[in-house]
Amino acid sequence: MDQRIVDKLSGTGLLTQESRDKLQQPRLFSIHWEVNTLLYLGVLLLSGGLGILVYKNIDTIGHQAILLLIGLTCGLCFMYAYKKKRPFSRHKVLAPNVGWDYVVLLGCLLFITFVTYLQAQYNVFGTRYGSATFIPMLVLLFSAYYFDHLGVLSLAITNFAAWMGIAITPYEILTSNHFNTDTRLIFTGILLGVILIAAGYLSEYFDFKKHFTFTYDNFGVHILFISLLAGMFVMPSYFFFFLGLLAFSAFCYWQSKKRRSFYFMMITTLYLYIALGYLVIRMLFFSGGSADPIGALYLALFYFIGSAVAMVLFLIRQNKKLKHDRI
Repeated sequence: MDQRIVDKLSGTGLLTQESRDKLQQPRLFSIHWEVNTLLYLGVLLLSGGLGILVYKNIDTIGHQAILLLIGLTCGLCFMYAYKKKRPFSRHKVLAPNVGWDYVVLLGCLLFITFVTYLQAQYNVFGTRYGSATFIPMLVLLFSAYYFDHLGVLSLAITNFAAWMGIAITPYEILTSNHFNTDTRLIFTGILLGVILIAAGYLSEYFDFKKHFTFTYDNFGVHILFISLLAGMFVMPSYFFFFLGLLAFSAFCYWQSKKRRSFYFMMITTLYLYIALGYLVIRMLFFSGGSADPIGALYLALFYFIGSAVAMVLFLIRQNKKLKHDRI
């Protein structure tokens, strides 16, 4: 606080000496997020650096030496995490120190690298490719709950999706066009989304690692919405997928109102907006053809302008209602 203000308040006799000393102390500035960002970047740079080192010197180092190095580093990370961790609890457990979370994350990333290297170089799982993702999934899921780590839980969910045959990488989906070549992945995605949402519900219902609920719901909602949209785009019975998406949107809207979560309200509105836009375009241009394509184009433009304005106004209104959003 400005020294002149402190002096004026002291002159009125309203401030005690203790209060004056507190006001004159310099204000502390939190660097919590800055430190976390640097540590996270450190883990990524270390993982990337090890990968580049292996790639450039693979002929001179040897595969056994590389596997030994990765295995030892991974073991040291888990050993440190086990010795420093706090007692297990069904509720949220805080990290014992700043760097502990990142050591756990590094150990899990190295474990995935170790298993992937074994399969790629020595084909230890043979043609049972599901085992190459199922075993890391179990280890990651156990580590996420045992060490109470949301980042590791995200890795476990990604491995679970890979095990179920879902291509997580957006580039893979766009280049290989999996949804168009094998419609079974659409139903697998729907099943995966339902499983993840159910896992989030059970975590909250049984009050077991309740803070994991958002991570489960976040993955499940996006995967289920994307799968339903994919069904609308490539399946002949597109309208049934639209009805499913409409029902799921109503469920998400109810949940977002109940939890006061503007985030889920927003993504529900955006996915529903995409589905409605697809139906409008299909009816104007593809369903039986249009006698007046120019007129249909104008109608489509007016629809998207009007609906975009309506969507923005709706989200602004909902944001005001959910201003105490806890997410």
